[in-house]
Amino acid sequence: MTSPPPTPERCRLLLTHWRNSLGISNFEENQLIGEIKTFDRQLERLSLKNLRLAVFGRVGVGKSSLLNALLNKSLFDTDVAHGCTRNTKTVAWNQRIKGLNQIELVDTPGIDEVSSSSRAKLAARVALHADIILFVLDSDISSLEVDALQTLLLSGKPIVLILNRSDQWSLDEQKELLKSIRAHLPLQAKRLEIHVIAASPREPKLYENGKVRSEASTPRIKPLRESLTSLLLKQGEILLTLNTLRQADRLYQSLGTGRLRRSKKAAQSLIGRFAALKASGVAANPLLMLDLAGGLACDAALVLELSKLYGLQMGGRSARKLLKRLSLQNAFLGGAQLSVQLALGALKQLLLLMTPITSGFSLGAAAPVALIQAAIAVHTTKLTGRLAAKQFLTGTNHNSPQPNAILKRIAATDPKLKALLGEWPEEPHLKKQKLQAFLP
Repeated sequence: MTSPPPTPERCRLLLTHWRNSLGISNFEENQLIGEIKTFDRQLERLSLKNLRLAVFGRVGVGKSSLLNALLNKSLFDTDVAHGCTRNTKTVAWNQRIKGLNQIELVDTPGIDEVSSSSRAKLAARVALHADIILFVLDSDISSLEVDALQTLLLSGKPIVLILNRSDQWSLDEQKELLKSIRAHLPLQAKRLEIHVIAASPREPKLYENGKVRSEASTPRIKPLRESLTSLLLKQGEILLTLNTLRQADRLYQSLGTGRLRRSKKAAQSLIGRFAALKASGVAANPLLMLDLAGGLACDAALVLELSKLYGLQMGGRSARKLLKRLSLQNAFLGGAQLSVQLALGALKQLLLLMTPITSGFSLGAAAPVALIQAAIAVHTTKLTGRLAAKQFLTGTNHNSPQPNAILKRIAATDPKLKALLGEWPEEPHLKKQKLQAFLP
C-alpha cells in the first residue's frame, strides 16, 4: 500500500489541478494579469521549493547591511549617509535547509522613501511576495513603522522583529529601548521576540599618530542566524505551502468577485424575464390549479437557468432539492402568499362564473384581482431567484475543491500546518466580502 504524498507535494498537485480548471476568459486574464502571474510564480516556487525572505524597514536602518551579514558577502549596496535601495533586489542565500532547494534574500526600498499613500501598498506588496519578513528597526519604533507593521501582520506571514545597531548603546540603554518598543507595538505583535543585533558594527581604533578612527568589525548576528535557521528547518517548507494556498485563495476571491458582479447583472435580467412571464400567465389564466402549477414550473425553470449562470449544472432532481430548501427557508412568507393567492384565485374564478348573471360587470372586478395576483407572482419569483442565487453562492458543490477548502482539508490531517494556521492567522475581512453585495 503506497503512502500519501507529503503535504507540500499534495498541495502542489491539488492547486495545479485547480489552476488548470479555472477556465479564465481573455477578459479576466487582462483584468487580473498581475494576480495571475503572482500566483503562477508562487506555485512554481512551491514546485521548486524556493522560499523568499524579505527585509523591510525605514531608510538607513541597515537592511542591506543585515543581508550582507547573513550572506557573509557584500552583495547588497549600502550607504552610511542614507539608504540606497531604490528597487527590490534578490540574492540567493547559500544556507542549506532540509526541504528547501533555495532561499532568496530580498532587499526592499525604505518605507519612508515612498509617499504616504504608497506605504501601505508597498507593505502589502512585500508581504504578498515574501514567505518570511524581517522587520528592521534601529531605534524606538515610530508611528510610521507601527502602521507598516500592522499592514504586514494582516498578511498572516511570519514576521521577525530586529533591532539593529546595538553597538551604539550600553546594556542598560538597550533594555530601556526594548521596553519602549514593546510598549508601542501593535497588539498582534506583542508576542514577537525582538532580536538585538549589530549588522555592521564599528569599533574605535587608536593609530600610531594618536588619532582615533572607527573601523568596521565582525557582524554580531549569530543568535539571529541561529533563530532563522531553526525557523526555516521547522517551518520553511510548510510555510511555502501555506503561502501558496493563501495566494491561490486571493486569486480565487478576485476572480470570483468579478464573476459575481457580472453574474449579478445577468441574474437580475433573468429573474426579471421569469417574473414577467409568471405574472402574465397568472393574470391571464382563469383556473387556480393552473396558476399554481404554472408558477411552480416557472420557478423550477428559473432555478435551472440560475444554476447554469453560476456554473452549477443541475439535473431535475437537484433542482427539486433546491426548491425544497427554498420552500423551507421561506415557509412562513410563502404560506402567507399562497393563502393570498388561493383566496384571490377563488375570488377571480367566482367573478368569472358570475359574468352571465352580472351581464359582464364582474369582469371589471376580476381585472384588479388579476393585477394583484400578477404583482404577488413577480414578488415571489424575485424572492425565489434571490434565495436560489444565495444557495449557489454559498454552496460547495462546485466542479473542483477551492483553495480555502483544500487548506482546511489538508490542515485537518497535518498537525504542522494546523499549528501554523493558529500561530499566523490571516485576517478574514481582507479576502471575504459580504455576500449581500452580489445578490441580484
